[in-house]
Formats: sequence, structure tokens, C-alpha cells
Amino acid sequence: MLMYSFIDIYLQLFLITWIYFSVVYVIALIKKRNDVADIAWGLGFILVTAYSYFSNGIAIDRGLLVLVLITLWGLRLSLHIYLRNRLKTEDYRYKVWRESWGKSFYWRSYLQVFLLQALLLLIIASPAVISEVSRGVPLTYLDGVGIFVWLFGFLFESVADKQLAIFSRTSENKGKVIQQGLWKYSRHPNYFGEVSQWWGIAIIALSVSWGFIGILGASTITFLILKVSGIPMLEEKMKKNPAFVEYAKRTSIFFPMPPRK
Repeated sequence: MLMYSFIDIYLQLFLITWIYFSVVYVIALIKKRNDVADIAWGLGFILVTAYSYFSNGIAIDRGLLVLVLITLWGLRLSLHIYLRNRLKTEDYRYKVWRESWGKSFYWRSYLQVFLLQALLLLIIASPAVISEVSRGVPLTYLDGVGIFVWLFGFLFESVADKQLAIFSRTSENKGKVIQQGLWKYSRHPNYFGEVSQWWGIAIIALSVSWGFIGILGASTITFLILKVSGIPMLEEKMKKNPAFVEYAKRTSIFFPMPPRK
């Protein structure tokens, strides 16, 4: 019965996310910057999780817990990206695509940026959705473990983003590479915190039937960050800076580790 509910809610969520990212696409065309998709990313998860929760009734249970965690994550991330980008030009990744796609820019943007994000969002959100449709299942020790992992990741990412923001605002640091705080132990501590949060949500989902589906969501965001659009693209850009090359020789790329001598 749970699997049928899960499939049914996903059919509804597919329509919702398609409409949501289509609207975001129109906004991107008006503003002439596709990086609004990055701001919409976190808010999209809140939309999906909230719909999953309220469509199944209101209750003080695991579903509410997950909704609160996703809302905190999504609001913080979207606000952080907005504040970071508001006085800047379009993100360099989207600029490259805008130039290289030429006449096919409009339809490729819609398919490869906005609709692709909608699809990935639905996959990554699977542990949250399965938790929302599973009502009446008592909390277990896995919920406690998941909350602890999520809180650790949330604090880790928040602190890393704050440290980077302060470093970047200092004019004397222009052209330099941040190497203090959490960035002393990982070249991408914010991404490490991001991934940790999704594994926390996946652990919470393991408390319910079919909860292992959530592992797909956590695995997807981990793969994207480590191998596709997260770390690889940023490393490719940063390796042009000799200071970053030296920094990379002694600093772990992802997992926080003591600096190598």
C-alpha cells in the first residue's frame, strides 16, 4: 500500500515541479540570467516536501520533522545564494553555456538546466517524500542518528559558507584562496556539509517501509557533487590559480582531514 501511495504522490509532484521550473525559466528569460535556477533549487525542495506532507494530512510525526529539516536547509541555501549573487553578473557556468550553445540556447536551457533540475530534485527528494507518505510509524533510533548527521552537516555547511563569505568580502583577499577555518581541512567543506545533510535525511527514511529508496536520493546528490556539477567544475576553474594548486597539494578535496605536510 505504501509503495502505491509513493508512486501516486510522485506523479503529482512531477506535474508540480514541471510547472515550478517552467515559471522559473520564464523569470530567467526576463532577468537574462539562468543562475536564478540555483536560488530556486532549495525552494523547490521545500515545495515538494510541503506538498507531500500536507496532502497526507497534518500530524506531529516523522513527516513534520523532515519538513522542518528540509525547510531550514532550503531557506538557508536559497538565501545564501541570493545574497552571494545579487550584486554580481551571471554565474560563470551559465555564461559559458550561454556562449557555447548559441542559437540553441533557449531550448537547451529549458531542457538541460531547468527541466533536468526538476528531474534531479524529484530523485534527490525521495527520502523526504517516503518519510512524508509513511504515517503511523513510531520514531526509532535511526531517526535520532539521522537528525544528528543532518545537524552536523547543516552546521558544517553554514559555518563554511560564512567563513568563505567573510573572506571574499575582504578586499585584501582578492585573488587569494581561503585556507583557514574549515577550509584548512577540506577544499570543499560546504559540499561536505551538503552531502551529510542528505545522508541524514536518508537515514531517517530507513525507519519506514521501503525507506531504502531514500538511499538513491542521497547517492545521487553525492555523485553530482563529487563527479559532475559540483567539485569538478569548481576545481577546473580554480586550478588556474597557482595558489590553489599549492593549497590542493596539502588539503583533502572533500572529507575533512589534517593538512598534508
